[in-house]
Amino acid sequence: MSTDAAIRVRGLEKSYKDLHVLRGVDFDVATGSIFALLGSNGAGKTTVIRILATLLKADAGTAVANGFDVAAQPGEVRESISLTGQFAAVDEVLTGRENLVLVAKLRHLENPGGIADDLLARFALTDAGGRRAGTYSGGMRRRLDIAMSLIGNPPLIILDEPTTGLDPEARLEVWGAVQELARGGTTVLLTTQYLDEAEQLADRIAILHEGRIIVNGTLAELKQLLPPAKVEYVEKQPSLEEIFFAVVGNRTTGAGATVAAPAAETDTTRKERS
Repeated sequence: MSTDAAIRVRGLEKSYKDLHVLRGVDFDVATGSIFALLGSNGAGKTTVIRILATLLKADAGTAVANGFDVAAQPGEVRESISLTGQFAAVDEVLTGRENLVLVAKLRHLENPGGIADDLLARFALTDAGGRRAGTYSGGMRRRLDIAMSLIGNPPLIILDEPTTGLDPEARLEVWGAVQELARGGTTVLLTTQYLDEAEQLADRIAILHEGRIIVNGTLAELKQLLPPAKVEYVEKQPSLEEIFFAVVGNRTTGAGATVAAPAAETDTTRKERS
């Protein structure tokens, strides 16, 4: 992972009349990393994304993506990034392969069929490539959406709450796809409301609250902000998530990575002390 910044945001402000959405936002995203931007509904996450994607103008501050100023060089920014919104933007009448071929043709790329086949294989959708996208599961549709956003090999992809509305298995499929992107060198800016999603995926995490970044660091750094809990002789009951995956078994993600089902703990007691 490079230490260079694929995204650099300084003093970003945005208001809608008397509503101050962003009040001076600052953060960097290192090239080749996964950066998670957390926040409650209304915190300003999507506003930040829309400014970075040149869909909205900031009132103050600067934002640079892949070395291009989003205000002064919007055309260059659009050519070098890809944005995937909260809901999969696929044509449900077309097959998965036809969706990919269509986007490749719209971008005037050579060999759109070959590009489509490569992406279907990369996201484990080859067998479903000839089916209408309307028959896909939520996880498959989202993986196809991410695959479509990669046509043209953008070095930076922005995912705005990519697992909204997905079931637990579909979320794991998307997680695998995102991890595959990072392994291939793509920089990923991810917004999410799910804390476990950020824990699993992000190299660095920032929390946006009331229009400002209040925390920014690695997961290990964030954990140091709170004193360690001291629990003695606690019988740990399995969580619902552990039960779910123990029942359904291991799940292979769409990007080819295997996520092992967590094993539920027994009734044995243990002593945890930090």
